[in-house]
Amino acid sequence: MGIRVDWRSSCSLTGTVLKWLAVPLAVPLVLAVFDGDDSLAFVAAILATIVVGVALERLSDDRNLEQREAFLMVALTWFSVGAIGSIPFALVGLGAPAESAFSPSVDGLVNAVFEGTSGLTTTGATVMSGWDFENQSRAILLWRQLIQWLGGLGILIVAIGLLSNLMVGGAQLMETETQTRNVRKLRPHIDETARLIWGLYVGLTALAVVALYALHLLGMAPNMDLFNAVSHALTSVATAGFSPEAESVGAFEPVVQWAIMPFMILGATNFVLLYYVTQGDVRQPLESEEFRFYVGVLVGFSAIVAAILWMDPAIDKNVEETIRHGLFNVISLVTTTGFASTDFGQWSAGAAHMLFLCMFIGGMAGSTTCSIKSLRWLVTLKAFRRNLFTSIHPEAVRPLRLGSTVVDEETIRDIYAYVLLAIVIFFLLTVVVVVDSARFTDPHVTEFEALTASASIFLNIGPAFGQFGPMDNYAGFPTTTRAVMVVMMWIGRIEIIPVLVLLTPAFWKS
Repeated sequence: MGIRVDWRSSCSLTGTVLKWLAVPLAVPLVLAVFDGDDSLAFVAAILATIVVGVALERLSDDRNLEQREAFLMVALTWFSVGAIGSIPFALVGLGAPAESAFSPSVDGLVNAVFEGTSGLTTTGATVMSGWDFENQSRAILLWRQLIQWLGGLGILIVAIGLLSNLMVGGAQLMETETQTRNVRKLRPHIDETARLIWGLYVGLTALAVVALYALHLLGMAPNMDLFNAVSHALTSVATAGFSPEAESVGAFEPVVQWAIMPFMILGATNFVLLYYVTQGDVRQPLESEEFRFYVGVLVGFSAIVAAILWMDPAIDKNVEETIRHGLFNVISLVTTTGFASTDFGQWSAGAAHMLFLCMFIGGMAGSTTCSIKSLRWLVTLKAFRRNLFTSIHPEAVRPLRLGSTVVDEETIRDIYAYVLLAIVIFFLLTVVVVVDSARFTDPHVTEFEALTASASIFLNIGPAFGQFGPMDNYAGFPTTTRAVMVVMMWIGRIEIIPVLVLLTPAFWKS
């Protein structure tokens, strides 16, 4: 039996995306020319993406995707854009030792692909050292920020326009009455929905630029110049986490950290709810159970972490500083942004473990966020509470509801399976990290470092703990471990199922 998937159509649409990648690549190219830096890295990337994109686009004229072709297109697009987006990093030798000239070794290429994939998947993990931050051009640093912004927008369009239709791990719950279905009543075609989301995303990013740069103009944040304002706006709204500063947001005044928090929260909020707010309907978020759960998690975890910091005698603090650091870093990890206001890797075990739990939560469905997501946890907790009730009252019939909508049992099973699968893959990655690192690194990676790094990579968070904390990088891992992490960032960002489906023979032949 032959292949039953129209892979040519999938590759053709992937080629269209790659062809248009030349447009955002032109932005750092212009900056490189303006600054008088070497622009060869971006010229090469633009040529590569146009040539590959046009070649793939010509494979087919059919632009209609069925379910199988859509799965393949999503996986191919995320992988290929990350690979081509890595070309500038490879050509400038990102992550190469300061004292050595870059050569295109396997290690150098893995570093480049790691940085590019981390950017596109909005993971925010980096192999850049302090030397890189000080010596790389503004154009390269801007491309790191820009590719994350593209990744945040890309997952929004894919999630609302495609994954909700394909029933990916419970993503169909975005079709509840207060979310995607209402937008489709207003914008029935995917291209109209995409333009709507694009407008919200660009508007929110522009608002972040204005807010951050205003602090500089008012003299409240001297080092938040226009370049830094644009850079941090791109990655705060995208809940991505790259910063052109080695110390992340900790390099700026406290007022900057307070200003960034709302944009991380909004970036991880369902953009359909944000649309209704822009139309003057502020009741929609308040009526959303998922939104209330999401805000409750942020408030609860922040209060616990702040209390632990306040009781820690080893930390010199005042009330404002304690609340700010607790709130900022909980928001950053729950929303999977990955910024850091301080080196939380140095906090006590209690605070560190609370932040570790934050990595598994995630923001709302239909947002730029990663991880398991609040919606799945809300359904899981409701289902567990219902199971306890029916254990006591076995004759009771108690449907599970989100707001006024009944969640069907198949969806609940899908979510159970997805959460279990995510946790199993996380533990398997931890085993790989521990075993592989023990062969090559000295000092060895501790179990907690391996756990947090695996969670951070697979759930697309960014920073881990210990020697891979927010003020450090992932360059200390062996080349083989970093290569595995590249694959896991990709799988985690497109929500596991599209990749696993591609590995089944039935997908291709049945």
